Amino acid sequence: MPYTYSQYLKYINKVADIKFASALLQWDQETYLPPKGNYFRAQQLATLDETAHSLFTNKKFGSLLNSLLSSSSLTTHQKKNIEISLYDYQKAKKLTPAFVRKMSEVINHSFHAWIKARKENDFSPFEKPLQEIINLKRIEADSLGYSSHPYDALINNYDKGVTTEKINNLFDTLQPKLKSLINEIAEHPQVDNSFLKRFYSKEKQWQLGIELLKRIHFDFDAGRQDISEHPFTTSFNTQDVRLTTRIDENDLENMVWSCLHEGGHGLYEQGLPSEEYGLPQGEYCSISIHESQSRLWENCVGRSLSFWQANYPLIQNYFPETFSNISSLDFFKAINKVQPSLIRTEADELTYHLHIMIRFELEKDLIMGTLKAKDIPARWNELYKKHLRINVPNDNLGCLQDVHWSHGSFGYFATYSLGSLYAAQFFNVIEKSSDNFNLADTHPVLTWLQSNIYAHGRSLTSEEICKKATGESLNINYFLEYAHKKFQMVYN
Repeated sequence: MPYTYSQYLKYINKVADIKFASALLQWDQETYLPPKGNYFRAQQLATLDETAHSLFTNKKFGSLLNSLLSSSSLTTHQKKNIEISLYDYQKAKKLTPAFVRKMSEVINHSFHAWIKARKENDFSPFEKPLQEIINLKRIEADSLGYSSHPYDALINNYDKGVTTEKINNLFDTLQPKLKSLINEIAEHPQVDNSFLKRFYSKEKQWQLGIELLKRIHFDFDAGRQDISEHPFTTSFNTQDVRLTTRIDENDLENMVWSCLHEGGHGLYEQGLPSEEYGLPQGEYCSISIHESQSRLWENCVGRSLSFWQANYPLIQNYFPETFSNISSLDFFKAINKVQPSLIRTEADELTYHLHIMIRFELEKDLIMGTLKAKDIPARWNELYKKHLRINVPNDNLGCLQDVHWSHGSFGYFATYSLGSLYAAQFFNVIEKSSDNFNLADTHPVLTWLQSNIYAHGRSLTSEEICKKATGESLNINYFLEYAHKKFQMVYN
């Protein structure tokens, strides 16, 4: 009896159910899990991850996929789902269920070690768990295979076809142009953003964040926001998308940019084809494209003058004691201040890429084995001095600031820069789509993204989406032109 597409749907939806159940437990772990629940949560997550992997790599499922791939009864759309699932199946088969369980257990332990290290402002509790993750990631790279650099295998997990060499070449071209612009800006009088560092109550900041998410049309009937140590977004389906933010009562920007950044991720997840639940074409294209969405809403929209000319009364209403005497233009300049800083998530649009390049350099060496976990703090501090010309005072403001390594997310960081570059290129097309383009109404932006990015799911690669949406491959000149135009306004 021949296999049917409906059998494929039933099977892959079952796998998706298990994966999303695991994702829900992970979300809970980073938001509401009581400290004493850590041990059993690690076991639960490991069991679900191992089960999902075993189910997905079952030989019968492989036979089903291979049979359907040669079937003449499928539509082009259905065949695309089968092709992508078969690619995923063949890749997943290279890792054993035991390895997947081990990785899950180590990551869970590492995350809580990272939390402990953060509380103590000391890298040492995180050192050994991190080294264990690095060791497993090197095994994973060898198992998946690569042609030039073991790091290629890990980058490919986040953006198919992207290589270490490609990113090296991109950064080699981008870095001198960025540093030239940063140095040029440094020759002009610095803008004042001190009013953003005053006391802003947690309660009012929370309410403001919710309002900002509504202004960019995040659907709270299909999502929610909570507090976490490090902001993130997760999704269990298009109707249940979870955002988190963090609030510093002495720094308004921390919350504002976390909300808009994660809100961009959330809009992408809510906009994917809901009828494709569990299927490749119901998934996001790549992490680079996902980050293009967060960076577009955070920066191209959220740090624009026209957005704040329209929405400035909102912030004045919540904090009249500060903003009643500050113009929207001065606010726009303040939120676009360019200055080397310690924290990646709080960095301006230009120096941000230097933060990414530092992490990229560290990860390459860690996966090659030329750098050990114990050497990270010293090397981190050395690179920050070299590229950003700043001294790192402690581990929390240095190598402990990102959650990614505790999650085993090696290969992820470069997608932030790729995402920013894609975002500028997409936004260029969006701006030209209307003669009277203005961000007082962000609906046209969302509508364009829904049609040109979200609707494709995972049927196209990052490069294919870029070509289809903009007419050309990724081109860093769009970001550089966007940056020059903005910072000419900010620094006169």
